[in-house]
Amino acid sequence: MKRATGILLALLLTLPLLPHPARAAGLEVAGKSAVLMDAATGTVLYESNPHDKLAPASVTKVMTMLLIMEAVDSGKLSLDDTITASEAAAAKGGSQIYLKVGETMTARDMLKSIAVSSANDCACAMAEHLAGSEGAFVEQMNRRAGELGMNDTHFVNCTGLDDGEDAAQHRTSAYDIALMSRELLVKHPGIKKFTSIWMDTVRNGAFGLSNTNKLIRFYNGATGLKTGYTSGAGYCLSATAEREGLELIAVVMGCETSQKRAAACKSMLDYGFANFSLVSPGLEEDLRVPVTLGAADSVPLTLAGGDSMLIDKGQKNLISYEVASEPSVKAPVAKGQALGSLTVKAGDQVLKTIPLIAASNVDRLTWGNLFLTVLRRAAMGKTP
Repeated sequence: MKRATGILLALLLTLPLLPHPARAAGLEVAGKSAVLMDAATGTVLYESNPHDKLAPASVTKVMTMLLIMEAVDSGKLSLDDTITASEAAAAKGGSQIYLKVGETMTARDMLKSIAVSSANDCACAMAEHLAGSEGAFVEQMNRRAGELGMNDTHFVNCTGLDDGEDAAQHRTSAYDIALMSRELLVKHPGIKKFTSIWMDTVRNGAFGLSNTNKLIRFYNGATGLKTGYTSGAGYCLSATAEREGLELIAVVMGCETSQKRAAACKSMLDYGFANFSLVSPGLEEDLRVPVTLGAADSVPLTLAGGDSMLIDKGQKNLISYEVASEPSVKAPVAKGQALGSLTVKAGDQVLKTIPLIAASNVDRLTWGNLFLTVLRRAAMGKTP
């Protein structure tokens, strides 16, 4: 109990003093709701009405793409699989690539069409292929949303179209969009091969695709992610970009024009890149603690909770690390046992203290092992 408490207290020691997310000086963002989130840590850097439940339009397809990528990475789906368009898929309105009933296309080209041109017909075809029907796929979307803690969200379709009788129930929030965008980016970075495309084609070059996210062309470091528009939802966008290892997610909902949504996300991304940096604490050497009466002479150390840290950008060049470890430990040693700490500092300010823990178990020597050790040392002319 004392050991677990010690680790918990160490993990809760002082973190960088980042500004409150609602107090970004001079940052004015259009739209009904907005969030700026760091992808690596999930830290919210700016927010405006982050939990308002609003219509997301085609930003819904972030979840559709997430489920597709999870199917790919789990082996359930190959991007080379052939997908056949149903009558329901071909009948989808809004943004589309005009699939015909019975037309076949690879999952790769359908995913590309969803990511680049927001193709509703491809989204429906993929949903049917993965779950048997769009309705069954939507159940999976809502289940996944619950698992991600998207408490403001309820989906009724996989496209974001609001022409159905239940359209008023299709709602999410800027915060929830950031959550699912983060899951897609961090767990399935291969999606950026599609979301970062500016222009491309499908059907062997016969049909052109043009990205509806203009930041892909005009914003340095842009990687995606998804636009959305209906007359009811207004202009929405989950915009992602990466510079110098820092990846940010800027979400805006309910803007009046596409220009205003792009400008809103650009201003949030600019603010994030100008004010924050990411550092990844690590051990520069193979640290070990000697073990007495153990089956091994020493035990290697590793970091507990040594994930990336978001810091104020002005602190980046001041970062230093201090290692402290036990001089020795008596066997048995349990994997995960706290044996030291790594302190991350910016100048004299302690930003975080991360426990150093045993990377493996070390059993205690038995009497038989001890006797054999004594015999071996005696045979080698050594005393125990």
